[in-house]
Amino acid sequence: MFRILGQDALYVEIAQVFMRRLSELAKDEGAEKELKELLAKSEPMYIMNGTTEEHTFFIRVPEDVTPEQIQTMCDASLEILKRTVEETPAIEVDGVRQKYQVVITNWEEPEIIGLRKTPGMSSGEVFKPIIQSLDGAGRANSSFQDRYF
Repeated sequence: MFRILGQDALYVEIAQVFMRRLSELAKDEGAEKELKELLAKSEPMYIMNGTTEEHTFFIRVPEDVTPEQIQTMCDASLEILKRTVEETPAIEVDGVRQKYQVVITNWEEPEIIGLRKTPGMSSGEVFKPIIQSLDGAGRANSSFQDRYF
C-alpha cells in the first residue's frame, strides 16, 4: 500500500493525493499561500521508475505562470517537505520510505501522434526541415568532388 504525505493512496490516485496533501500542509500566508493558489490551477502526474525505485511527482503549471512563480512554488514545496519529513514521509510503500523527486514545470512536450496531436507535429512534419536541409537548393553536396566533373 502506498502512503503519500501521511495518507493512504491507491496507485492510480497518487498524483492527486500528493497535490491535495501538499496544499493541506501549506500555511495560509506568504509563499505557501501562493503555492496553494498555483496548485489549484496545476495538473499533477506521477511516475515510478521500477529499475531505480525512484518516484517522480510532476506538477505541470499553466503556461502563463512566470519563472519567478515557479521558483516560489519550488521554495514553498521544499519548505513544506522539510518541515514534515520526520513524521510524514513524502512517500512510503509498505512502511518503507522511498526516494522521490518533485518536478515543477510549465513546459509541455508536443504530441506527435494520437488524438491530441500538436498541429504541425506529425512525424513527416517533424523531419521535413531536416530532409529539406540535406537536399535543398544551394546546398553543396559533399559526396561530389571535382573528380566527377
